Amino acid sequence: MDLFDFLGFFKKKEPSSGDVAKDRLKLVLVHDRVNCSSQVLEMLKGDIIKVISNYMEIDEDELDINITQTRSDDNSGTVPVLYANIPIKSMRRNTN
Repeated sequence: MDLFDFLGFFKKKEPSSGDVAKDRLKLVLVHDRVNCSSQVLEMLKGDIIKVISNYMEIDEDELDINITQTRSDDNSGTVPVLYANIPIKSMRRNTN
């Protein structure tokens, strides 16, 4: 394995269907644990889009908002985390 393969510059490895299924199951479990239904997540997504769109133009097609889990700061377990990847097309001019 050379440096470029290691860093993944030229090859983009597609996840296996098993990996995709595992990620989906984790997402369902996390949503269930934090009592966040898909309807609530969609409402949250809509609200985030509305607020951020006041300040910048975003690419809604590439928007990715999820609730995941991460290690707590004191390493006592995991905690839910809202993850948002929002591609920004441009900043809006201040109208005030």
